[in-house]
Amino acid sequence: RGRGPVATVLIQRGTLRVGDPMVAGLAHGRVRAMLDDKGQNVGEATPSQPVEVLGLSTVPQAGDIFKVVADEKTAKQIVEERVLKMRVLAHEMRPRLTLDDLFTRVKEGEVQELNLVIKGDVQGSVEALRESLEKLDQQQVRPNIIHQGVGAISETDVMLAAASNAIIIGFNVRPAPKAKEMAARENVDLRMYRVIYKVTEDIQAALVGMLKPEFEEVEQGHAAVRATFKMSKVGIVAGSFVEAGEISRGARTRVIRDG
Repeated sequence: RGRGPVATVLIQRGTLRVGDPMVAGLAHGRVRAMLDDKGQNVGEATPSQPVEVLGLSTVPQAGDIFKVVADEKTAKQIVEERVLKMRVLAHEMRPRLTLDDLFTRVKEGEVQELNLVIKGDVQGSVEALRESLEKLDQQQVRPNIIHQGVGAISETDVMLAAASNAIIIGFNVRPAPKAKEMAARENVDLRMYRVIYKVTEDIQAALVGMLKPEFEEVEQGHAAVRATFKMSKVGIVAGSFVEAGEISRGARTRVIRDG
């Protein structure tokens, strides 16, 4: 609190100094301050030294590569190019995949695997969820976990899901406000859970449905034909009296005589 976005980084090569312009994933900025493992301010950090860095525009993802660049303008340009590239990839994809339309997409032969992005509250939960999902492996369609991590669902997660046509599974975590807005804008399916077996139940139901879809005729309503007459350019018109439900334009009909 009061420090803004903070990233713990491990220096691998070179020396990091206060004031250096930096890039980490989709975050950029200038090193405003550095704290060592004892919480003391330091002016520079050398290889193998872990430090907390303040001054980033947003919180980067764990595992992002942290680099020092020439100036802040270059840092911002690099991030803008990365965001643009991810958006281009996202818009080249077909409409986003959701659990609700898996049946149709598989029927059309478009989906052989279900891409998933998993975020959880702790690493143990994420690993347990991953193991549970991997046990749901199917012959024609299988769950494919393209990314997993700990923490709130971020804009980077949504971008990855959009680019990979994946569904995001959040376990005991919620999406950041901006990530939620982006998911709605990019039509990325967000699923939130608090119990592991509920995740596997939903995925299992979707996968089973994809492999063996069952079609059921659902009656919206029925009507009795009272009279018929012909109209030019239209054909035969059935003057009918709706007895139950409703009749909607474009609905399929079945004519039944004597049962």
